[in-house]
Amino acid sequence: QLQLVESGGGLVQPGGSLRLSCAASGFTLDYYAIGWFRQAPGKEREGVSCISSSGGSTYFADSVKGRFTISRDNAKNTVYLQMNSLKPEDTAVYYCAADSGPFVTVQAMCLRNGLEVWGQGTLVTVSS
Repeated sequence: QLQLVESGGGLVQPGGSLRLSCAASGFTLDYYAIGWFRQAPGKEREGVSCISSSGGSTYFADSVKGRFTISRDNAKNTVYLQMNSLKPEDTAVYYCAADSGPFVTVQAMCLRNGLEVWGQGTLVTVSS
């Protein structure tokens, strides 16, 4: 069974940092592009950041550019989202997703809805 499990969410003050992890089981991430998505209450899901299978290409939404970084450790079958300078508007459930593609660009993955494997989500709350 293909599974993705997110972890690392929690409550953080504005300006703080969190690192989310997305661990795969039942399959290897080596040949999958990975994306982080978020959904805040009452809002549509947003593609936050995506990374190609090789790790050579990344995409960030304008709302997080310069604050978030994405990385992958294929040896650990895990992808990370480092979130710095967090703002209250970053509050959302964060999901990771994997897809074997192909994609013309990693941005295309972040804009697609029907991806192959989704995690259950982890809640990030930014509040003082």
